[in-house]
Amino acid sequence: MAKVKTFASPLKIFQARKELEGLDDMVNKFLAKNNVKKVISVSDTCTTDDSGSIGLIRVVAYE
Repeated sequence: MAKVKTFASPLKIFQARKELEGLDDMVNKFLAKNNVKKVISVSDTCTTDDSGSIGLIRVVAYE
């Protein structure tokens, strides 16, 4: 059965690379902890709000 997990991270100007690496680590730890053997897809999307804050949402579909 396919499952979906969503991860989110705020992005700050001039620190995006560090925050993306942190998001990668968060996803990798989740996959290892839950013994995920098959990842179906990974999708990233950027978000923003009225205040101009931006963030990233990563969706991982796995079995």
